[in-house]
Amino acid sequence: MNLFLKNTVALVTGGARGLGRAICRALAEEGAHVAINAVRSDPEELVAQLQSQFGIEAIAVRGDVSRTGEVHAVFDRVEEELGPLDILVNNAGTWPRAFVKDMTDDEWSETLAVNLTGSFNTCREAVRRWLAAGRKGRIVNITSQAAYAGATTGHAHYAAAKAGLANFTVSLAREMAPHGIRVNAVAPGFMETDMAAEALRQDRERILSRIPLGRVATPAEVAAAVVFLASERASYITGATLDVNGGMLMR
Repeated sequence: MNLFLKNTVALVTGGARGLGRAICRALAEEGAHVAINAVRSDPEELVAQLQSQFGIEAIAVRGDVSRTGEVHAVFDRVEEELGPLDILVNNAGTWPRAFVKDMTDDEWSETLAVNLTGSFNTCREAVRRWLAAGRKGRIVNITSQAAYAGATTGHAHYAAAKAGLANFTVSLAREMAPHGIRVNAVAPGFMETDMAAEALRQDRERILSRIPLGRVATPAEVAAAVVFLASERASYITGATLDVNGGMLMR
């Protein structure tokens, strides 16, 4: 199926590893030019791989999405090197562990800063630019099944941030719909990524027992849903959250 993404420009936050890396690859495979945002990881190897394998333009763009000034600079760089942005994927996230009774102010604040405020910062920057230019764009926010089920394993701050992002997605979609800007979300369950590796190592059997399909997702399976929502094939979908969790949460 042609997703009509050839020569579009996409920015993926947290794009160097795990799900973000899979999203970048899936976008590039469809012909999109990709800006890979990262803070701690080095995306240069992925940049070279995408350019060589798919013949698209790709750049690495460092910047902390929780800092407004850095977000502005990221968008400037994308426009200067790749052209006007068409797609924003908010994937940057952190999954620290701390039970509420032990959680520090900094642990709470830093988790919300990356997982919620960071997406607000990039969404605000994207829609401001699209509205000023009279352009239509697409946003896909990565939430989590924890946004709806909560957390019992010391990730209440993460679950709260993702719940906020799920609701923010709906609110922004309502605001932007009259302007032809679509805003959706994907809520993954467990994936075979570095972020979840320790939890899966310690508790795989219990986790699998909660997943009706009986297995953990590959990042590529979740990325396929993200790229679909970012494409013109999803032109009549906005304000939606697509669950990709093997049936772990059905609603």
